[in-house]
Amino acid sequence: MEFLADYASFLAKTVTLVVAILVVLITLASLRKGRGKQGSGHLEVQKLNDFYKSMRERLEQALVDKDQLKAQRKREAKAAKQAKKSGESRSRVFVLDFDGDIRASAVENLRHEVTAVLTLATPQDEVVLRLESGGGMVHGYGLAASQLVRVRDAGVPLTVCVDKVAASGGYMMACIGQKILSAPFAILGSIGVVAQLPNVHRLLKKHDVDFEVLTAGEYKRTLTVFGENTEKGREKFQDDLETTHELFKNFVARYRQELAIDEVATGEVWLGISALGKRLVDELKTSDEYLAERAREADLFHLHYAEKKSLPERFGMAASTVIEHGLLKGLSRLNEQRFWQ
Repeated sequence: MEFLADYASFLAKTVTLVVAILVVLITLASLRKGRGKQGSGHLEVQKLNDFYKSMRERLEQALVDKDQLKAQRKREAKAAKQAKKSGESRSRVFVLDFDGDIRASAVENLRHEVTAVLTLATPQDEVVLRLESGGGMVHGYGLAASQLVRVRDAGVPLTVCVDKVAASGGYMMACIGQKILSAPFAILGSIGVVAQLPNVHRLLKKHDVDFEVLTAGEYKRTLTVFGENTEKGREKFQDDLETTHELFKNFVARYRQELAIDEVATGEVWLGISALGKRLVDELKTSDEYLAERAREADLFHLHYAEKKSLPERFGMAASTVIEHGLLKGLSRLNEQRFWQ
């Protein structure tokens, strides 16, 4: 009976996992189908000065004497009135976020945000990008980097803040900024290219399974998962990687001319403290610190382009999030067990 109970529990878990995977696949298909729709979202704008002000005022209410606080509020109101009367203008800082996955899918929002900024921004303003990405597909991050080039070509100062990681394609984006700010232990670099894929040809051959690959063009297919790979195909694949790496190096060198590119383009990564010595970054500072400083002298606006999602899409995203968290929790427990064992 104990065996049957264990088997039933295993079967229930398996069915649940299969159903969850099907939900995710259906959702991904739905998202891909709707990805080409334009104008299906809206731009959200938040003035960050108000956010910082509200936090300061809340803290002052708890710490400062009421009479002193009242007098301080009067002085602030008077100063604001005089500044408005004198026509004093403050520069503007447009804050964008890029949280990159392997496909650089956040570029779909970034392209709209950059377009919106460039309708108003001037060389007296600034764009600050809070960037977090460990890199991914070349074409996706190439497009994301091109969006930042638009800002730089428009003559608008661009500052990139890295609090955790900007590696590989992430650093390809970061290098476009006139200033790169990094937290002391953020991860930067990985100026390299990698590709990997399994090959099950010998397994298929062992079980007498034939797999035919028909191509037109000598290098239409170099390495495959199911077919037999040749040395000539491997050499061509490696040549393609080397070509991509060379383009990557040249791109970084164009925007970070102070770099010793051959020294840092080895695929290695460095923490912020070491990256500063390599001149991969310009200053050690978190985005919070930098934006708080800028808020004293400029008006800060956080921009986010939000896509409108249908009910099935929202359901699917919620389901995929739950599954992802469940898998990560399971892996965490497994690692924990391995550690303590």
